[in-house]
Amino acid sequence: MEQKGLLIVISGFSGAGKGTLVKELVDRYGYSLSISCTTREPRPGEVDGVDYHFKTKEEFERLIDYNGFIEYAQYVENYYGTPRKFVEEEMAAGHNVILEIEVQGAINIKKQYPDAVTMFITAPSAEILKSRLYGRGSEDEATIDKRMKRAITEADSMPVYEYIVVNDDLDECVDQVQSIIIAEGSKSKYKESFINEIKDELSNM
Repeated sequence: MEQKGLLIVISGFSGAGKGTLVKELVDRYGYSLSISCTTREPRPGEVDGVDYHFKTKEEFERLIDYNGFIEYAQYVENYYGTPRKFVEEEMAAGHNVILEIEVQGAINIKKQYPDAVTMFITAPSAEILKSRLYGRGSEDEATIDKRMKRAITEADSMPVYEYIVVNDDLDECVDQVQSIIIAEGSKSKYKESFINEIKDELSNM
């Protein structure tokens, strides 16, 4: 029987580089990326259906009513949600699925999927975090201030995550996350079929 895919939950401070990290993981290792829905406006260069499924508030709330999300949350006055159908189909097919979601959503996911692998991505310091937000050039000072204040609250939830990964050098960060995924997928609880096959083979020798 095919091993079920892992659910990999990646959260982090805005500006920590989690979006870039996730893109590298998908490009290098072929993981399935669950594309979230959001009601926020697209940033320059973002494409609907690639970066996010951009929805109106009314469309999003209709999906909530249809139980179309595994989780959803409000963050800086916008909705974000994880579509249920894609995630469950990909995992059943044996594919590892990455969710890049906010802290509230990650906590809700862990309640529904206790085996989910949770990681929190952070910059090496608060000062570097703030400079990265300004470096994006896509948000005004008031929005950046909101994101930094939100980070104070998010920091309280860091101990909930199984892994804290510091994104100082992107390649090192990608390697560290990949090592965690490999180790998690090698746990004996996911290898029951393989263990039984080896036992059968040994018994029939």
